[in-house]
Amino acid sequence: MKKILSCISLAAVTGIATSTASADVNVAYFLEWATPNQVAKVEKVYDEALGEKVNWVNFATGTAMTEAMLSGDIDIAFSQGMTPFVNAVNANAPIKMVGIAVAYGAGGDCVVSDKSGISKENATELEGQSVAVPLNTMSDYELRLTLSSLDVDITKIKIVDQEPADAAVSLADGAVAMACGFGADSLSKMKEVGKPMLTLDEKTAAGITSFDIVSVTEKFIQENPEAVKTFMEVTSQANADFAKDQSKMDVIAKDAGLTLEKTKEQMAGFSFPSVEEQMAEYFNEDGKVAKVLPFMGNMFATEAAPAKDDYSSVIDTSFLK
Repeated sequence: MKKILSCISLAAVTGIATSTASADVNVAYFLEWATPNQVAKVEKVYDEALGEKVNWVNFATGTAMTEAMLSGDIDIAFSQGMTPFVNAVNANAPIKMVGIAVAYGAGGDCVVSDKSGISKENATELEGQSVAVPLNTMSDYELRLTLSSLDVDITKIKIVDQEPADAAVSLADGAVAMACGFGADSLSKMKEVGKPMLTLDEKTAAGITSFDIVSVTEKFIQENPEAVKTFMEVTSQANADFAKDQSKMDVIAKDAGLTLEKTKEQMAGFSFPSVEEQMAEYFNEDGKVAKVLPFMGNMFATEAAPAKDDYSSVIDTSFLK
């Protein structure tokens, strides 16, 4: 992609380089997951900055995003969970982390059915029961840490692999005792028939806080480095604009497929790290990425996809600078 000498404006702020290209850019994202860059998505700021059409494709899970990247259908995954990313790189998938999309402590939940009579006080009664969760996702990660913090043996639980929307139905139908998932609508439906196993403070104490990332295929990075940089610049500017002015929350809500009320509630539990915060808190030598990647990599390692001794090769922060 060839960089050209022009700039665009995002909320009256200029300075984002534009580029031209011979093909569309295909970006994966989640519905029910409200982020500031959806304003730039709706207003075609990405398209103008990149000088080409950006195709946004919604996915139910981060694992599905990975599969689409490997098939060549997706170039950039926005807000992919750390768990599906680490599973992919453990299997030597040709993708790299290039930035942080969103940090959260309450992005997802494990909701236990009211009818089950189970709570954190008698959580071991989950043993022998069924629990719905989309496997190899951040919800799977939360489930494991939740059960570990409550001394519940995960090997004695029947895990049902379901996307959040389906998991919510299973919880309501009584097919499972607990369901773990994300997405404001899916979680709302779960909480109509149950309650979170842990409060936000209890989850934080158990180490259940995390962040989603921006990942890109190595092929796209090699062929279109300027496009990756521009994508990250537009995203950063959208975050900065939102921090100053939330007047376009309705635009985000509509694009996320949520009510305005649910969007405000969800985004209140999110943070969108600036480039400076990412470099100082996430990508520094002892930062959050350096701590979480190997921990999660070992947690989800398999014989076919073992944990790596060093994950630095799957991170490229050059597009943030």
